[in-house]
Amino acid sequence: MSAALHLRPTGFGLAFLILILLTLIGCVNYGLSLGYGLTFLLGGVWVITAAQAMRAARSLTLTVRPAGPAHAGLPASLNVQAQASGDSGTLEVRLRGQGRELRAALHVPAGGAALTVAFPASVRGPLTLQVGAWAQDRLGLWRAALPARPDPVTLLVWPAPESPVPPVPDRAAPGVGGDGHRGPGDEEFAGLRPYQPGDSPRQVSWRHVARTGQLLTRETDAARGHATDLHWQDAPGDAEARASRLSGWAQHLSALGTPFALTLPGTHLKAASGEAHLHAALNALATVDPLPAAPVPARGAARLVSHAATLVAQATPPTLLALAVTLAPGALRQPVWITLPIALLLAHALARVLPRPGRTLDPLPVWLLALLAVGGAAALIATQGTLLGRDAGTAFLGLLIALKTAESRSSRDGRILILLGLFMTSTHYFYSQGPLSALHTLISAAFLLAAAPAWIAPVTSGPASTPAAPGGEGRRTHLRDSLLGAGRLLALAAPLALVLFVLFPRPDRPLWQLPVQGQATTGLSNEISAGEYSNLAQNSAVAFRADFQGALPTPDQRYWRGPVYEAYDGRTWRQVRAPGRTPSVDVTGPPLNYTLTLEPSGNPWLLALDVPLTVPDGAFLTNAFQAVTPRPVTTRRRVELQSRAARLGVQEDPDRLAFDLQLPAGQNPRAVALAASWRGLNPEARVQAGLDLLRSGGFTYTLTPPLLPEQDRVDAFLFSSRQGFCEHYASSFAFLMRAAGLSARVVGGYQGGEQNGSYLIVRQQDAHAWTEIWLPGQGWVRVDPTAVVAPARVSAGLSTALTRPQAAAPTAPGTLKRLQLRLDAIQNRWNDLVVDYDGDRQSDLLTRAGLGGVGSTPYLLLLPTLIALTLLPALLLARRRARPSDPASRALHDLSVRLHLPRAPGETPTAYMTRATTQHPHLHAALQDVLNAYHAARYAPHPTPDTLTRLRRAVRNVRR
Repeated sequence: MSAALHLRPTGFGLAFLILILLTLIGCVNYGLSLGYGLTFLLGGVWVITAAQAMRAARSLTLTVRPAGPAHAGLPASLNVQAQASGDSGTLEVRLRGQGRELRAALHVPAGGAALTVAFPASVRGPLTLQVGAWAQDRLGLWRAALPARPDPVTLLVWPAPESPVPPVPDRAAPGVGGDGHRGPGDEEFAGLRPYQPGDSPRQVSWRHVARTGQLLTRETDAARGHATDLHWQDAPGDAEARASRLSGWAQHLSALGTPFALTLPGTHLKAASGEAHLHAALNALATVDPLPAAPVPARGAARLVSHAATLVAQATPPTLLALAVTLAPGALRQPVWITLPIALLLAHALARVLPRPGRTLDPLPVWLLALLAVGGAAALIATQGTLLGRDAGTAFLGLLIALKTAESRSSRDGRILILLGLFMTSTHYFYSQGPLSALHTLISAAFLLAAAPAWIAPVTSGPASTPAAPGGEGRRTHLRDSLLGAGRLLALAAPLALVLFVLFPRPDRPLWQLPVQGQATTGLSNEISAGEYSNLAQNSAVAFRADFQGALPTPDQRYWRGPVYEAYDGRTWRQVRAPGRTPSVDVTGPPLNYTLTLEPSGNPWLLALDVPLTVPDGAFLTNAFQAVTPRPVTTRRRVELQSRAARLGVQEDPDRLAFDLQLPAGQNPRAVALAASWRGLNPEARVQAGLDLLRSGGFTYTLTPPLLPEQDRVDAFLFSSRQGFCEHYASSFAFLMRAAGLSARVVGGYQGGEQNGSYLIVRQQDAHAWTEIWLPGQGWVRVDPTAVVAPARVSAGLSTALTRPQAAAPTAPGTLKRLQLRLDAIQNRWNDLVVDYDGDRQSDLLTRAGLGGVGSTPYLLLLPTLIALTLLPALLLARRRARPSDPASRALHDLSVRLHLPRAPGETPTAYMTRATTQHPHLHAALQDVLNAYHAARYAPHPTPDTLTRLRRAVRNVRR
């Protein structure tokens, strides 16, 4: 009998969906573009597995039978047999009875599978078990009820025999004695009689059955001897105590071969012996009134899971392997004192389930796990200052996952580990969204999804066998097959993930303002002192990349403007927020359009070429001509800018000019005296005098200058050490210019950039400091004193300037350097297409495609259409794999799909057609044509292709 398929997510499926929603919210809030891809990929898996569950429900059939007799107080064994008509599937069986529920699951390959389960039989009497059967997808996310619902199973539970067995009453059965007569026995052949239910198959005369077709039973007799007469009144106590004692006596006498009679209220069994007589007696005892009431199970003990211990033993190793792959990147960035406990906890969890003869490893006590959790949290707070930041949060999550493995004892715990692992995978995008990170997260997701099926049903060594031993070849084969299955599942989900990645709305702003704390601020800072930039010069990390629409600017034009330092206390230069009117800007050159791809820095600055005139929405220019965003750049960000050569601040605020003349009192008297001697010169000559001092004073450009004293630092540098980096020269030159009566300030930023095709790579080591001097009629003029000492810093780059300060061109890149540039080009292209795909770029794409934008009518029509098309490959593949490979069998399969009537296990085509005709009498003629065509295609002496064509045509002619 068929029924409608009812599909619904499992508890694990609902938790999986919640995980997808949480990761989606995180991607929206933190702008993790690659995280969208992983989220939508998991979403595609969630959708496709629903179709897998539906297909498995249509292909699976189930039979449940008692495996043998059952005694009260002992488990009743039941044989669960399943068969798959098409592709393999996973079957979940639930048996309910006497207030208890037993769950069993088994993987069903194409050849079928069998499993023996034990249901607790609490009391004697008829035990009716309601059978529920659901098909699951390979991950256990969805559950679909089988269309053909199994019938209830009823078995008779015998009373538990009393132990030890008390003495048997010495009462002979009436009419039984040693009078020389013969009676029923097993000594000599006495004749044949018609077969009666309960006769042993060994006593059937199969020779007569073959000759006459009638079932006959051989009768044997023996000399009549003593037989014991058992009465209900012989046993004291209530009904259960009496049934238990009589059961013990009956089994004891049967084991001795002694005949016995049994008299119960309303039932009498004549004296006899043998297995059939014992079963009849126990059946009578099981049903004697009054029947006991089923006990009420204790709270929380009503659900039993078959093979729970086997699941933990077999599923834990692949789960630990998947978690190790997932947590591996954390070992490269988190403290060793966090990595080591995680590794030890994973190793302990593995040791608990590995077979070790004669020894078992006990779980870690709860108090120790709690102590490790509290200690780890306290240590992270002490070192990171918080548990909510990126570094501390991900490290603590990894520790919690490892602690969970140490106390996992059930399938539910295993599935929680799978979900935690998938969530941990998404957090890696806080650190990197490059191609290698994408590959790692894809591999981690595949391992985690491959481990999930092991928590549904135990691995079996054959189609109808018991669970395989942990660590055997069966488990390794199952893991390999699970990895291939997870890979196929991810591949089928990829088209849907791609469509959603491109078309899913990308909000322009986060849902809430919660920065990724713990992310270190890199690059330039709000203040500058000696040694600040020389430290950055040893950092080769990329600061940003710049793509130009036209020709690249020349090296002397590659000054990327950052913070402007105007307050000086004798040691440190700091930024100030100077109120006042906006300085004038007089454009003198053509526009230069370019796109910056900024790496996360934790700073709000947009490093633009002098002078930025067009900035992105939300950004602004300060009155020091610095491009600033409202929020720090905590994720990779792509911005479009336009710069033009211009005269800055010809009309400047007098208060600002006065502020930029201030010097700390009593500092650097020699430098002040020297600069005062230049006051009689015109402004341009004063600047040239300062540059001449640096050019001819024997100064050296170096990353390792000597330390300067706390007082009179400029004097010590100009007249003593004469060794420094860019910040030394910019700071000293600005001091000299102020002392000479010219307003001066220090500008921080980057200078240069490594050309790689059509774009420039600007690294942290390109950080640079220069000065701006205000000259009447010219405004703020850039003066780079470092270029006087080491011209190669501008013309050839930092590495060349340190070894050949006067070089005019950089050294030609070697093979390794060219390879690095090629990889960077791939990274830049990846960033352009994937990582930097945001709401603005999505709007541009939709506009160019003629869709108008998110929410427009064409968009709303296209999105569901594309989603449906992306699911077609999965549906077509599922349909193809569900059909048998044999052409004739495939035609019958297609017929069962047309009729919505699956074939039963072992059902012949003739029997199936008879059943189908009963349900659809109007199709009698069409079904008979199908049967005849099938027989001709299958059994004809010389079948031809025409016979298969006829069979297919006959199937197509069947119309419901």
